[in-house]
Amino acid sequence: MNALTSTLGVLSAMITPAVLILASGSLILTTSSRLIRAVDRAREILPAMEAVAPDDASRRTMLQNLLAKTTFRARMLQHVLSLLYSAIGLFVATSVAIGVIAMLSLQLAWIPLLLGFLGAGLLFVASILLIYESRIAIRALYAELDYITVSASTRTAAPPRG
Repeated sequence: MNALTSTLGVLSAMITPAVLILASGSLILTTSSRLIRAVDRAREILPAMEAVAPDDASRRTMLQNLLAKTTFRARMLQHVLSLLYSAIGLFVATSVAIGVIAMLSLQLAWIPLLLGFLGAGLLFVASILLIYESRIAIRALYAELDYITVSASTRTAAPPRG
């Protein structure tokens, strides 16, 4: 009975990192979606920049600003994905280390602990970067909305032609 209890304890400990793997996987899905949207947005901005009239400096400046922010976001999201994939790798390594150490009756409990802490640290850093990225995205949206508002009010304030 003692062996069964010990085995179940090891299996429970090995499965525990799966919750963090699931959380990381969930973040990978949403981050991939955000990266796709950022790339699509950059692809929308480029033709808009090419269509800007040479004398429309304010629109060109606004589009260049949006493109710079979108490019930065895409690079940041790619970095976040790398962190999340690394975190998953560390959580899997944590689970394997728990099993191997228990199977071989080694006194090396610090190894899975270290691997788990490193994985959790990467997950934490990725989460902070995602918060920062979302703030950049919302600032870009606000800048575009401000430009549209000013542009629309300038057009309506102009006297009718004809």
